[in-house]
Amino acid sequence: MQLFSAQIDWRGIGTMVAIPLLVLLAVAFAAVAYTEWSSDAAITEFMNAIESSNEAPAQAQPLNGRTVCPLGKKPLPTQLIPLP
Repeated sequence: MQLFSAQIDWRGIGTMVAIPLLVLLAVAFAAVAYTEWSSDAAITEFMNAIESSNEAPAQAQPLNGRTVCPLGKKPLPTQLIPLP
């Protein structure tokens, strides 16, 4: 058994290089296809949200007056307290 053989198995080397390249191309294709699909879905969702907001505007709470939130009744802090 020789450690280094003068004969090179080009077919085996080609197979060892081709299979990972095909896997890499398949993963890249899947990533691009998923990105395009999710982008289309996001754009569709965004456009539907814009159309629905134009049809029925949400009722905003008044800027002055009572609110449902109890924290809204507290005064704003006038001085920052450093953390310990």
